[in-house]
Amino acid sequence: MSEFAKLPKPPYYAVIFANQRSLENEAGYQQMAARMEELAEQQPGFLGADSTRGADGFGITVSYWADEASIKAWKQQGEHLQAQQSGKEKWYKNFYVRVAKVERAYEFEK
Repeated sequence: MSEFAKLPKPPYYAVIFANQRSLENEAGYQQMAARMEELAEQQPGFLGADSTRGADGFGITVSYWADEASIKAWKQQGEHLQAQQSGKEKWYKNFYVRVAKVERAYEFEK
């Protein structure tokens, strides 16, 4: 993702996935991440995502959703469940998931 997600006016929901990658095992990670991005875009209620990762492996992905039901459905999607398990076993040292309702949003552009 190379530009900010284009989002509607609030309210909507944000799922904040902050994680520390285990840099010892890279095999398959990029393919999985690309597939999850592609799959999320197909889910009802998905609005967009913003993501970044540092050289030290620390990353944050914020996905935006229309409602809580859409978030719950995404969490239980079959391929996403497999990716979650692989992440725990192979790719992440730790992670935190936080869900928030976005009430206001502001922008700045030059």
